[in-house]
Amino acid sequence: MTTSIALFTRDLRVHDNPVLTAAAAGEHVVPLFVLDDTIAAGSFAARPRADFLADTLADLDTALRGLGARLVIRRGTPVEQVCRLADEVDAAEVHIAADVSRYARSRQTRLADALAGSRRTLHCHEEVVTAIAPGRILPSSKDADHFAVFSPYFRRWSDTPLRDVLDRPRRLRLPELPDPDEPVVGAAVGPHGWLGGETEGRRRARHWLTHDLADYQDNHDDLAGDDTSRLSPYLHFGCVSPVELVGRAAAEPGPGAAAFVRQLAWRDFHHQVLAARPEVARLDYRPRGDRWRTDEQALTAWRTGHTGVPIVDAGMRQLLAQGWMHNRARLITASFLSKTLYLDWRVGAQHFFDHLLDGDIANNCLNWQWVAGTGTDSRPNRVLNPLRQAERYDPDGAYVRRWVPELADLTAPDVHQPWRLGAAELTRRDYPPPIVDIDRARARFQEARQLRLAL
Repeated sequence: MTTSIALFTRDLRVHDNPVLTAAAAGEHVVPLFVLDDTIAAGSFAARPRADFLADTLADLDTALRGLGARLVIRRGTPVEQVCRLADEVDAAEVHIAADVSRYARSRQTRLADALAGSRRTLHCHEEVVTAIAPGRILPSSKDADHFAVFSPYFRRWSDTPLRDVLDRPRRLRLPELPDPDEPVVGAAVGPHGWLGGETEGRRRARHWLTHDLADYQDNHDDLAGDDTSRLSPYLHFGCVSPVELVGRAAAEPGPGAAAFVRQLAWRDFHHQVLAARPEVARLDYRPRGDRWRTDEQALTAWRTGHTGVPIVDAGMRQLLAQGWMHNRARLITASFLSKTLYLDWRVGAQHFFDHLLDGDIANNCLNWQWVAGTGTDSRPNRVLNPLRQAERYDPDGAYVRRWVPELADLTAPDVHQPWRLGAAELTRRDYPPPIVDIDRARARFQEARQLRLAL
């Protein structure tokens, strides 16, 4: 009897999962997840994501048991654990979702080589983590291996047909297995209030597509309204299928659906950039000659939400409280760090990695680079004025009042500029004055960047 291993990574679902479907085509299949020691030792295993992952694995195990199988969890090095299990069950092949980070690609290469040594085969499946595979869309220029600008990419992406959505397997048959090395235990919903897993992800997606999608174009930048899908953690862990989500959203009429699909295309765009340039997780995609400042006091104030600029502090406190931040707030806080304080975008990206449930290498790093002016933005010198952003996207101050309780009784415009009330009033409220003169700092950044570009 033939046996296959379905190695789950960032595809923790049973619906529309080419990895599981292909593995299940054999007579026996072993669903496997490896608690990777390398990842566990790094910042990607931050507590919010670890709890979310625990919930997700427990939900996946429940779903697999409903199909006649269960989730086998091993701890250690993926290559060693997969090869060990393959020997135990005499698996002929292993199936895995293709991914784009340097680590994921190295893992795939090492695993393929190790399996080949025992005459086993590794099958890497595309369009599991993304809707459109990174290498499926290429510019017309023979010298270009990826799109560096979103607009032409989006036009090609929009014209590219999606693969068919797959039903979940009807039945899975396990071979005889040794006892699992690690128990499958879900985490209690912690202070962040998120429940991980495919069941919750699909529930949220159904509700979003039915009730909120139509208004997305009008409401997605409203900070207080918080009318975004909040599906990014479920996409990051693969609890929901990007192919299925894009297909269902694109089938809906109206500007709301079109705007949401465009955001999903941005996700694929960043993955194809990282696939072609894996070094941009740490290095500037387009170096601008920046000489970033070092200011630990300012960095601490930014991290903790005590910069004295309420809209910035609100975003940073939401991150700490929820393991998530509204997308508009991400842009505001990132611009403030990199272009107002002129601190290295990498320290900001690392802080986001430390706390975000959806901390994704491609999207986090390349969005940070876009804001910092070292990425794919065609206007690298743009600076988001936090006061103008607050006036436009939190006009009555409800978002600030929600996350900055020191200012909860103030109304606009004072809630966005409390320093106008005087130093004594700030002291009474135990709220700091601004750590930087916003207009002066913005001007200094633009002058410095222009000077370096002219050299």
